This record gives sequence, C-alpha cells and structure tokens, in this order.
Amino acid sequence: MPDTLDTTLVLASLLLPLGLAVLWSVPALRAGVGRLTPWAPAPALVLSLTGAPGNPVQLDWLLLGTSLGLTEVTRVFLLFTAALWLGAGIHARGYLQDDPHRARFELFWLLTLVGNLVLILALDIATFYAGFALMTFAAYGLVVHTGEPDARRAGRVYLVMAVLGEGLILAGILLTVAEAPVRILPLLTDIPAVIAGSERRDLLIALLWLGFGIKVGLPLLHLWLPLAHPVAPVPASAVLSGTMIKAGLLAWLHILPIGLVSLPGWSALAIGAGLLAAFGAAFIGLHQHHPKTVLAYSSVSQMGLITVGVGMALQEPELAPLLVAAVTVFALHHAMTKGALFLSVAVARHPGPLAGPLLWVLLGLPALALAGILGSGVVAKGGLKAAFDTAVAVPDWWRHLPGLLQLAAVATTLILARFLWLLRTESQGDRAPLSVWLGWGLVLAAGPALVFLPEFWGLAARKPVSTGDWINLGWPVLAGAALALAGSRLLRPWPIPPGDLLAVITPRPGIVARIRAPTAPVFQWMLGILGICLKGLRFTKKHFLRNSKIRWNSFKYL
Repeated sequence: MPDTLDTTLVLASLLLPLGLAVLWSVPALRAGVGRLTPWAPAPALVLSLTGAPGNPVQLDWLLLGTSLGLTEVTRVFLLFTAALWLGAGIHARGYLQDDPHRARFELFWLLTLVGNLVLILALDIATFYAGFALMTFAAYGLVVHTGEPDARRAGRVYLVMAVLGEGLILAGILLTVAEAPVRILPLLTDIPAVIAGSERRDLLIALLWLGFGIKVGLPLLHLWLPLAHPVAPVPASAVLSGTMIKAGLLAWLHILPIGLVSLPGWSALAIGAGLLAAFGAAFIGLHQHHPKTVLAYSSVSQMGLITVGVGMALQEPELAPLLVAAVTVFALHHAMTKGALFLSVAVARHPGPLAGPLLWVLLGLPALALAGILGSGVVAKGGLKAAFDTAVAVPDWWRHLPGLLQLAAVATTLILARFLWLLRTESQGDRAPLSVWLGWGLVLAAGPALVFLPEFWGLAARKPVSTGDWINLGWPVLAGAALALAGSRLLRPWPIPPGDLLAVITPRPGIVARIRAPTAPVFQWMLGILGICLKGLRFTKKHFLRNSKIRWNSFKYL
C-alpha cells in the first residue's frame, strides 16, 4: 500500500500541473485552470511530507525509460520547492488579478513548475536534463511577462546565457555518458563514479560546473539574475530566486564526484568563486536602487556561501556527507527566507491598515533569518560551522574560512539593510488582495517550521547552540547594522547599473549618460588639449611645407 501511495503521489505531482497546462489550451477552460493553478504543487508537497526514499517509479514507455523517485537530498529539495511554489502561486492569484496577461502568465507558470518538479524527481540523467531544460526555457515567459523594453532586454540576456549553459551541460553529459558502462540511460547515481574515473575528468567537471553554474549565479555567470528579477512579477521573482537557482546546486550534488575523490584544485576554485560571489555581489547590491535588484544580488551572495560548502566537500571526501546535508539545509533556509523577502515587496507596496511598526517587524523577520541570527538562519549557519569542528585533517588555509564567513554575514546584513531602506518608499497606500497576504504569510511561517524536518528525517544532525555560537552569530549582524546606519548618513551609492559587467560590455544610452555626466569637465579638458595639439600639428605642417617649397626652389636654381 505505501508503494502504491507513493507511486500515485509521484505521478500526481507531475500530471496535475502538466494536465492543467494542457487544459489551458482550451480557451473556455482557462478561467478554471487559473483558479486551480496555485494548488498545482500540492501533491508534490504531500509527497515530500509523507513519501520516503525507496523503490523508484519506472516508466519504461517514456523516453528511453524514465525513473522517478526520491533520495534523502531530493526530498528536502522537493519540500521547499513545493512549499514556495504553493505560497507564491496563492500570492500571484491576487497580485495579477487585474493583469490583462494573467492567463498567459499562468501557462508559463505551470510549465516552469513541471520542469522544476521533474528535475527533482528524476533519477536518470535524460529525465533530469529534460526537466532542467523545460524549466529554463519556460521561465523566459515569466521574465518577459510585462513586455516592457527592460523586460525584453532581460529576456534576451536570460536566453543567451540559458543557451550557453545548456550547451555546456549537454556537452558535459554526452561526454560523460559516452564513458558510462550503461550508455543508453545511466542513472544519476552512476555519473559521479564515471567522472571520477575518467581520463577527461577535469574537462567534464569544467563543463558541468560552469553549465550549471550559470543557474547558480557564479561570478561572471550571474549577469542574468539582477536583470531578470526587477522586471519579472513579484511571485515569479520569488520562485526564480528561491527554487530555480537551486536546480544548479542540485545538479552539482548529483553529478560532481563529491565524496569519491579529493579534488584540491577544484575545491580551491569553488571556494574562491564562492567567496568572490559572497562579497562582490553584496558590494554591488549596496549600490542598487530597486529592492528586487538588491535581493537578486543578495541571492548571488548567498549562493556563493553555498558554493563554498560544495567546494569544501570536493576537497575532503570524509566531510562530504556532513557538508552535503549542510548545503541542503542551507538551500531550504535560503529558498524560504528569500521567497518571503521577494513576496514582501508586494505587501510593502500595498500595506493597507497594517502599515506601521507591526508590518516592519514582520518584514524584518526573514531578513534577520537570512543574516543568520534568527530561526532557520541559525540552523543553516550551524550546519556549515559543524564542518570546522570535526577531527578530519583539512588544509591549513581553511582556518581563515570561519572568519571570512562571519565577515560575509556582515555583508549580508548590510545588503538586507539596504533592501529594507529602499522598501520604505514602495508603499502606495492601498491594500493588496487577501491572497497576496495569504501567500506571503504561508511562506513566512513555513521557513522556520520546515527547516527542522531534515533533522527529523535523519539527513542532518543539529548541535545545541552555545553562548559562544550566539556571540559568533550576533556580532556580524550588529556590526552590519552599525555600518549600515553610518553609511546611510555619510555615503552615497555609486552609479553601478544592474547587470554590472554587462553594462560595460553592452552599454545602454541612459547608462552612458549617467556615467558621462559627472565626468563632463574631464572630457572637456581632454578635448581642449586635443584641439590645441591638432592646431599645433596643422601649423607645423604648413610651416614645414612652406620651408620645403623655399628649399626646393633654391635647389632648383643651383
């Protein structure tokens, strides 16, 4: 009976959103589909709570034979993915109630959800890739939903980077499958051993790490994130940042040879990239002027911390189980808190009678959790810290990592203070529909509650938080708050546009004008010097020609 129930739930988790997407094609049914769309992730949420890793569901008639099921890690990913999609879907019902393109949004919402759930439930590489690709390209419709020029530009950047990532991923998968013992359809569990024993190991890791790293938001591959978030509707931003970027992380945990071999070079590269993302994205986020853009850079920063955990696991196979569990819990924590923060943008815009201190207390709760001083943040940060408290021999330079992670918490506090500071100007005085509040409240309450389930399921062990731990968690938040207060009075943001490096590569007229304005006197001075030089060259030329003519005439009469 349990196997039958799990099979039914696995199929229902995918068939409900997929079936709704198919029914959407009948215009007369679209209104009913729209009412059911928020509840499409409900079977997946029930599966994550009641199902357990066990016998897979085999669909031999699909593709070359599809295998679906849960592992200890994917159960947690399914939990926060379904919970956030459910809360964001309820939120979207009210957020888009007057949007003329709501029906189109619901179609792309359902297709993106299907891809997200497929890649989590997939146990074979072909099904995983199919779900990943469906999620990636269907999300384009969420990014360009408004049809405004900024949205279309963000969509173009998103598509270019998505195609680049898919090319790297496909090349890595094909090269890996070519070396697998079962070449037709290897399971995901077979891939790490194939890569670990391959003569082209570094090439395979590079292709897959970079390909999936575009979704994660690695430095230089993050450019789509700060462009897509400000233009997408608020509920779409919540799932983009909360669940979809975690697909790249899940791929790393599935495919990289974590726990099989020690990879010091790749470990150092991953840790360095993670720290660069953690600090660099936070710095750029401090200079943004849109709350959702700040949150986008915050996501890049937080995924940098997760990348540090993955890099540590690549170095020490003995620490791999502990770090994989810690990274998984951190992903749950970030998904729910960041989802609540994104949804809070719509709540702050339309607070109604709740505007006041109570609202700001509620808005600040997920920010404090993300900074690591409250709720799920304490659990997530404690999991990463546990890796430094073991007896396993680690490289000497790792002794600097705890201090760097604490400084990263200061950066997190600063960027969240910037977000809340910008959020205060968003209010439009009216009240949002009830479903906007219900969706936000569901995500806000689910974060602190769900973070303890991985421990209950036996995936992660949690140590009691000591007084010293509270001090280590608290002082970065206090330091960040003090720096934010001082900076708000003494400093002004730099004109760093969203997309940072992309604006340098492909500058837009408005950006060029902003950069040119403060430097106009310098350019005028340079043009003046250039004019003087040109006049001098013209005079020299005329003088030379005249003298040459005199000398030639003199020579002619000799």
